[in-house]
Amino acid sequence: MSEAGTAKRPIDKQALLAKYRAERDKRLRPEGNAQYLELKGSHLAHYLEDPYTPFIERAPVTDHVTFAFVGGGFAGLVTGARLVEAGVRDVRIIDKAGDFGGTWYWNRYPGAQCDTASMVYMPLLEETGHRPSEKYAHAPEILEQCRRIGRQYGLYDHALFHTEITDLAWDQGRSAWVIRTNRGDEFTASFVGLGTGPLHVPKLPGIPGIERFQGHSFHTSRWDYGYTGGDPNGALMEKLADKKVAIIGTGATSVQAVPHLARACGTLYVVQRTPSSVDVRANQPIDPEWFEGIATPGWQQRWLENFTENQAGGTAEVDLVQDGWTDLSRRIRAKIAQLPPEQRTPMNMLAAYEDSDFEKMEEIRARAEQVVKDKETAEKLKAWYRQLCKRPCFHDEYLEAFNNPNTHLVDTDGQGVEAITEKGFVVAGREYEVDCIIYASGFEVGTEYRRRAGFDLTGRDGLKLSQAWAEGMRTLHGVHVHGFPNAFFVQPTQGANLISNVPHNLTESGRTIAAIVAAALERGAREVEVTQEAQDAWVELLLKGVGRMLGSADCTPGYYNNEGQDPGPAARYNVGYPAGPSAFFRYLQGWRSSGAFEGLAFR
Repeated sequence: MSEAGTAKRPIDKQALLAKYRAERDKRLRPEGNAQYLELKGSHLAHYLEDPYTPFIERAPVTDHVTFAFVGGGFAGLVTGARLVEAGVRDVRIIDKAGDFGGTWYWNRYPGAQCDTASMVYMPLLEETGHRPSEKYAHAPEILEQCRRIGRQYGLYDHALFHTEITDLAWDQGRSAWVIRTNRGDEFTASFVGLGTGPLHVPKLPGIPGIERFQGHSFHTSRWDYGYTGGDPNGALMEKLADKKVAIIGTGATSVQAVPHLARACGTLYVVQRTPSSVDVRANQPIDPEWFEGIATPGWQQRWLENFTENQAGGTAEVDLVQDGWTDLSRRIRAKIAQLPPEQRTPMNMLAAYEDSDFEKMEEIRARAEQVVKDKETAEKLKAWYRQLCKRPCFHDEYLEAFNNPNTHLVDTDGQGVEAITEKGFVVAGREYEVDCIIYASGFEVGTEYRRRAGFDLTGRDGLKLSQAWAEGMRTLHGVHVHGFPNAFFVQPTQGANLISNVPHNLTESGRTIAAIVAAALERGAREVEVTQEAQDAWVELLLKGVGRMLGSADCTPGYYNNEGQDPGPAARYNVGYPAGPSAFFRYLQGWRSSGAFEGLAFR
């Protein structure tokens, strides 16, 4: 996949590991996630305002719906769609945003696009009849697909936007959930779903003086096109032509936005604490004739299953997607296949995995040398860690942007920005004066569920979700929690835990939930709940696996490894099905299609 794929240089493994440790150590901060600022309720709360959709006053809602879902992103949309297909018409989706889309509602920064192939990333393509325009669709197209789902399935009819849940509590007398919001709503639902996701609460770096800056500033998830000019479709941000702009952060968002800023700004400073690994993307339009040939009934499910089967440990003979994710898996399988059968021990296979990763990362670092003309800049753009220590990035213009004379990398050598002043920012004692600071600092991922959701679910007998999960997450399939009847969680953990393509997790959960709700209504059951025995057995099974695969302690700090800090004993439960994602999806399909729903009690 990499342009430097043919450049084979000897690898000194011990020296490389020492370099990885040294780069990690200089970035470790004892405060962990506390280095970032919580915006809600603070003097920086204006960074959370919605710049995209006007707020519309409405009367409080006091009715009843069969199903209420918290979150209007992919999780809510796919679950809502499957429920409507199952005959449940009164599905209400509640979201703090002004429309459907979830993270794609908020992320409209220039260049935003999916980094997993559109054919497997965008949900319900076959059902809506949409053909992605590119292998990696841009944000406006993904947002429109969300709206298309909402329109096709009538999900706008009962939706509540610009609305935040303040309390969600089980009423045993009515066998219903009572839902209260910040807009005076108090309504009930027979069933609730929760799909708040990890990528919707922006965070800012806790840089001293961040509130002092007198210029313009915003977070990338609240892009101010009124200030920059341009639009989410990629039009030139012409208002930046005479501006000095700093973008702080060099993760996946910045990798996509920097090329557009480099074309537009008078001067652009890209402020880096840790470089991203940036491999080839090779985006291209999807040929309509080719698509018509492959889009036979069931095509997207086949592609989803093929992509998942091509991940590490899979046995697929064909790779339909052919991207950076499957390339990594192919390399690992090839390394293991080179071992004689009698030497394929867990230790040797792990060593083969590491060898493959070393080779891949050397290629990615060599790519920076090949593309970036200034050797000092190229050296600072090299990622010194394993590829899956941080979210891998794929882009064909990011590295090239540093060849633009107006674009300057400000590398902080792992220390971050020292201070924000009235006129700019300080790195290594030097003040850089700028007109605008853009924070590409991501979202809250490692904070507790209650903080991100904005409420604490209250189940039977007053049991709080925070109490039920005080020592770690406990579920069946990642969906059902004992003590919380008629409630469903839509997320990857304790299920497939497929991080390379999260929507696949969500679509399978949506199918499962719709089947359960339909069965409950058909049986006349008022409550559905996982038994304590079934939940305990599932958690016991999960703990027999290899454990967490992403973000080990020896990785450079980031949200994959809790910013390099010990996540505590509860983190051992943040795992997936021991046999892997493909096996889980097969198991779940059989579990729900049997109609027995083993482990659930219908009352």
